[in-house]
Amino acid sequence: MTSVPSGTTEPGGQFGFLRISAERRRLGRTLIVAGTLGLVAAVLFQSLYAANVSSIGFETWRPVLYTYIAWAVILGTAQVIMRGEDGQKALFVLPAVLFTVLMAIFPTVFGLYIAFTDWNLSSASGRQFNGLDNLRSLMQDAFFWNAMLNMVYYVLAVLVQYAIAWGLALLLNAEIRARKFFRVAFLMPFMLSPVAVSWMIGKSIMEYRFGPAATLARLLGWDNPAFFASPWIARLSIMAMDAWVSIPFITILLLAGLQALPKELLEAARVDGANKWQTFWRIIFPLMLPVSTTAVILRVIFELKLADIVINMTGGGPGGATDTVSSFIFREYRDRSNVGYGTMLAEVYFVFIAIFIALLLRLAGRWMRNA
Repeated sequence: MTSVPSGTTEPGGQFGFLRISAERRRLGRTLIVAGTLGLVAAVLFQSLYAANVSSIGFETWRPVLYTYIAWAVILGTAQVIMRGEDGQKALFVLPAVLFTVLMAIFPTVFGLYIAFTDWNLSSASGRQFNGLDNLRSLMQDAFFWNAMLNMVYYVLAVLVQYAIAWGLALLLNAEIRARKFFRVAFLMPFMLSPVAVSWMIGKSIMEYRFGPAATLARLLGWDNPAFFASPWIARLSIMAMDAWVSIPFITILLLAGLQALPKELLEAARVDGANKWQTFWRIIFPLMLPVSTTAVILRVIFELKLADIVINMTGGGPGGATDTVSSFIFREYRDRSNVGYGTMLAEVYFVFIAIFIALLLRLAGRWMRNA
């Protein structure tokens, strides 16, 4: 057996013969520490300069970006020096991690800084730190909490979408004529942009004077078929358009799960005398719980971002009845140019979403284990 000298390691590469000396490992750690300190210093100096606290900094954040790229190169080099072949393998994962930090984590942290400032683009004073003023305004903002209440209605509507999607999935999975045609036809709404749907349906079909839906409503006895005039009718109209776009997404996931079920199990249930309802409720539905849970959770996440249909159709009206948090935040930016307060709204909403989705995943996992 070959002994390994003190001060060296065997990282277990492809052949297990590469030895990394302690000096190389120290060199790699030194590079990481030096690069990290340089990046932190650049970000700190630029942040203080942007906040008018220090005179040391740059006119733009571009040098900080260059420092981040240099830090990424140093980090990759240090991984190869410290870990040899394993470090080379890590280089394939490192770009994705660095990109996530740059495009997701950093904007979130920077947005948190903006949230505690008074920054109105129409003001000549520029960005000013205002502490917790934006948070206090949010707590007293009746329009924001109204939008949060509306989100409860929109999220609950996902359950109705899920029920309809189940029926469509079972229908498309059955042996019916023109099954392939219907599968493509039911997927077509999902291929359209919600903006196009809002104009095609809301601005034309549901137009209260000459739209086909309004004409049909008059024939059925509705004297003034204004789909977006009263709060609840407007809210239900938005839900209907959103469901028309979104139900095919749930349907295709459920259909894929149904086609993956073992045929032998269903045939055995039929031989044992189980009717269609018993087969569905006691066999198909329990086996489809993982797919169902995934479909509902993904649909809830998409629903929490609902904005485009509302912005194009009602702008949140009438009286905020159809407003979503995303559309409300959009108006804070576009109409009031209130960047600081709008960012505080977005950060608080992000916290609500993270907590809600975490609880939903935990409850869904517990429910599936019990089932």
